[in-house]
Amino acid sequence: MSTHNLVLTHGIDEPLPVTRGRLFDFPDDPIACMKKLQARHGNIAALEDEGQRIYFAFGPHFNHQILSDGTTYHSQFFAIRGSRKSPQRNLSSGLLSMNGEQHKRQRRLVMDAFLKKAILNYVPTIRKLTEEMLSEWKPGTERDINRDMTDLMLRMTSTILFGIDDADMAYRIGHMIDHWVHMNHELGMGAFVANQDIANRYGELLEYAGLLQTEIKAMIGQRKSNPNGSDALSLMISAHDSEGSISDEELIGQAALMFGAAHLTTAHTLAWTLFLLAEHPSVMSELHQELKTNLSGGFPSIEQVERLPCTERVIKESMRILPASSYSQRMTAVPTQLGPFALAPGAGIVFSQFMTHHMPELYPNPEEFRPERWLTINPSPYEYLPFGAGPRMCIGAPLAMLILKTVLPTILQQFKVTAIPMSEVSGKVISTMLCPTTEMIMRLDAQDGRFESQPVRGNIHEMVDLREVRTVRKAA
Repeated sequence: MSTHNLVLTHGIDEPLPVTRGRLFDFPDDPIACMKKLQARHGNIAALEDEGQRIYFAFGPHFNHQILSDGTTYHSQFFAIRGSRKSPQRNLSSGLLSMNGEQHKRQRRLVMDAFLKKAILNYVPTIRKLTEEMLSEWKPGTERDINRDMTDLMLRMTSTILFGIDDADMAYRIGHMIDHWVHMNHELGMGAFVANQDIANRYGELLEYAGLLQTEIKAMIGQRKSNPNGSDALSLMISAHDSEGSISDEELIGQAALMFGAAHLTTAHTLAWTLFLLAEHPSVMSELHQELKTNLSGGFPSIEQVERLPCTERVIKESMRILPASSYSQRMTAVPTQLGPFALAPGAGIVFSQFMTHHMPELYPNPEEFRPERWLTINPSPYEYLPFGAGPRMCIGAPLAMLILKTVLPTILQQFKVTAIPMSEVSGKVISTMLCPTTEMIMRLDAQDGRFESQPVRGNIHEMVDLREVRTVRKAA
C-alpha cells in the first residue's frame, strides 16, 4: 500500500503533523495511539514508520469529507485480498470492499433483505433464541455476560442470514467466518510493513479461505434448491435487476462480510450496555420503571418497542461512549488534499467513531454515561455515527437496533445483573471493534427493582468515568 505524502511543510515554516514511530503502535492499542496523536497534533495527523504512513482524521468535519465522497475515498474492509478469482478474493469482495457503480448496484440488490418487511420476518427467530438463552440462566448464579451475548449473536446472525432449516450448518459457517475475519485483521498490518511472522501465516489464511468458500458454496446450493426461504441469503439469491441477479461469487463475498460486520458488533453492544446499566443504578431504575409500566414481562412487540424512549436513550448513549465499531479506514483512489496533507492514490486513512464520540465540544463530559443528554441533543450523522454515515451507512442498522431494543428489555424484565465486586473489566479495539478483553462476570438475580453498583478494576476506567456513580436503592 502506498502512503506517500506530497508536501513537506504545513504553511510556510510549520512542520506537518507527523509522529515517527512504529506502525504497529496502532493495532497494538488503537485508542491509546489515536489519543496520543490527537493530543500532539489535533484532529489530523499521520503515523510514519520507515517512510510508510497511516493518516488519521478525527471529528465531524473530516468524517463528512471522507464518508460523503465515495469517489475519492474507497472502502477496503480487508487489506489482504488474494489473487484474482481466489477464495480469499471472493470472500473479501462483499459490500464493504466494493466501490463505485459496483457498490451501488450490489447495495440495491441486497437491500431487500434488510427492509422493514424482511426484518419483521426475523422477529420470531430473535424471540426464540433470546428465550432459549434465558431458559439457561438461573437466579443466584454468575455468568460471563459477554460470552453469552457473543454466543447469542453468533446463533442469531447465522440463523437470520443463512436460515433455520439447517441451524447446525449455519452455526458452523458462522464460526468459520468469525475465525476468518480475525485472521484477516491479525495479518492485515502486513500490507503496511514487512513482518516475517505475518508472512509465514499468509498461506494459512489462504488455505482456510478455501475451506470456508467450499462451505458457503454448499450452503448457497442448498438455498437455491429451496427458493422459498425467508433468510437474508435466500432473499439475496432471489434479488435481480435489469442486469440480472447476484452471481455465486458475489454471494460468497456478501455472506462472509455481512456476517463478519454484524454479529460481534451487536454482541459487544449488548454486553457493554448491560455493564453500564449495572454500574449506573439511577439509570437502571428509570429504565426499570419504563419497562414495568409499558411491558407485560415477556418479549416486547414491535409496537411496544416504539414506546420505550428511555430504552432508546440508553442504547444510544451506550453506542456513543463505547461504540462497538470504534474506527474504520478508507483508501484514496485519486490524488486529494486532506487537511495539510496532499495524498497520492493508495493512502490509508483512519477515521474513528470512538474519537468523535468522545469530543467534549460535541458531548460535554464525554466519559460520563448520561442517557439523559439525548433529551436535549440532536447530533448530525457525522457527529454520531455508530453505524457509519453517508452513502455507505450500514444497511443492517435497523435490524441491529431492533435486536437491541427487544433483547435488552427481555433480559432486564426477568433478571437483574450486577458486577462482581473488584472484578476486572477491560476492553481493547481488536479488528476495528471495541470488545471486552476479560471475562465480564456478572451476578444474576430475579428482577426486584433494587439496584446497586459495585466497584470494578480494569482499563474500563480509561473509557468511562465511574467515579461519580452513587449507589441507589429503589424498591420495585
